[in-house]
Amino acid sequence: MKRKLLYTLSGSLLCSVSALANGPKPPSELKDPVALVLLTVIIGLVLVIAILGNAVVGAMDLYRERMKREAAKLPAILALVTLSLAASLPANATSVAPEQSAYYTPLSQSSLYLLVSIVVLEIAVIISLLFVLRFLAGIKSKSKRRAAAHAADPAKPRISWLERINKTRTLDATTETEEDMGHDFDGIHELNNPTPPWWKWGFVFSICFGVVYFWRTEISHSAPNQIQELAMAEEKAAIAKAEYLKNAANNIDENNVKMMDNADDLAAGGKIFVASCAPCHGPQGQGVVGPNLTDDYWLHGGKINDVFKTIKYGVPDKGMKAWQEDFSPKQLAQLASFVKSIHGSNPPNPKEPQGAKE
Repeated sequence: MKRKLLYTLSGSLLCSVSALANGPKPPSELKDPVALVLLTVIIGLVLVIAILGNAVVGAMDLYRERMKREAAKLPAILALVTLSLAASLPANATSVAPEQSAYYTPLSQSSLYLLVSIVVLEIAVIISLLFVLRFLAGIKSKSKRRAAAHAADPAKPRISWLERINKTRTLDATTETEEDMGHDFDGIHELNNPTPPWWKWGFVFSICFGVVYFWRTEISHSAPNQIQELAMAEEKAAIAKAEYLKNAANNIDENNVKMMDNADDLAAGGKIFVASCAPCHGPQGQGVVGPNLTDDYWLHGGKINDVFKTIKYGVPDKGMKAWQEDFSPKQLAQLASFVKSIHGSNPPNPKEPQGAKE
């Protein structure tokens, strides 16, 4: 049996080596680094399969002693070994002979899937061989050994991993008296229940951290304390807010414009009005060629959105140019806010009302 299995493994390995040596030259796409890595892994896994197969054959000698007593298990073991060895044959007998090319071509998707499939298949074969070797050698898992030891010595209690971490144990009627602290209150006994070691070490660490933190922030001043950190965070937030408002100022249009009541904004809008709008509307908005901007009558609407839109796009039919190319959206909003602010100022020599009353 040992020679037969060894011959089968050797024959499979020799066939794969012969196919690589005598077959056609590798295609050009195998020059791809991914293909080279996968081929290296495939060859390495083939060697591992051969070694494990040899180890399985060697384990058969150890298993023969038990085969005499457990002859009923022999067909299942032989079938498992045969299936494991047969599963390794496609990995060794795979050859792809695409059209030869003298130039480098990237690894195709189909070739990549083929190589990855071979690697996965070889890993599955290795895992199956390991299970077969483990079974033949009679290796028991840790849990089974622990269960066997507990069955052999039932008096020894089984300690779980949670009890090991907390250094606690499950008590019964016998061991409960050992942990009794001697304190009895209305039939309730106090047992020794120490704090878990991980909690104690965490408490010690928090104290050490507090001492170091206090030294750095309040004595050596090598690090900011909480009040200083809050001040720095507020300063950063103020800078970020100013940057946001600066960028948001250019996002104003006739749909979202709001009245600017700030004195600085109104002053800026007044300067723009005197420089650009006074020739047509008068320096106080009383109206010259253009209409009076201080009364209750408007030709194109008197809301802040309407005034902003009129300034932005102009009124070409009446000779008013569009100012959107001359001023930024914020400046247009300042100008519209200034126009709204002079409503009802009653300047001298006002022009007669024009438009609809609002």
